[in-house]
Amino acid sequence: MPVNRTRKARYARKRKRRMDLVEHDLSVEQWSALKAAWGGCAYCGEPDESPQRDCVLAISRGGRYTLDNIAPACRSCNASKCNSEVTLWLRRKGYDEKAFLLRHAEIGIEMKAQFSEQS
Repeated sequence: MPVNRTRKARYARKRKRRMDLVEHDLSVEQWSALKAAWGGCAYCGEPDESPQRDCVLAISRGGRYTLDNIAPACRSCNASKCNSEVTLWLRRKGYDEKAFLLRHAEIGIEMKAQFSEQS
């Protein structure tokens, strides 16, 4: 069977290797609670029926899918951010960096309290 050598296929294999090296501990319940708490895209604020999981600290930069590193993002913001550092990306896009960071911290505290009670 020939190996697919396209750029897209190479990227997919590289991403899979990175994902396999990291332990992700975000549960389905936590993801549902995060989506409800944000009420749409964490970055632009657009209401989105099916937001994507975006790592605030990208996996390629050492992040992972955890309760305090995931934010729901619309397809456009997630694709635009790619693996950029979140604060630089927010400034470049003209979004309110301070508002995002405060809201992210508030929701993080709320989620930790909610899910530490269930443990």
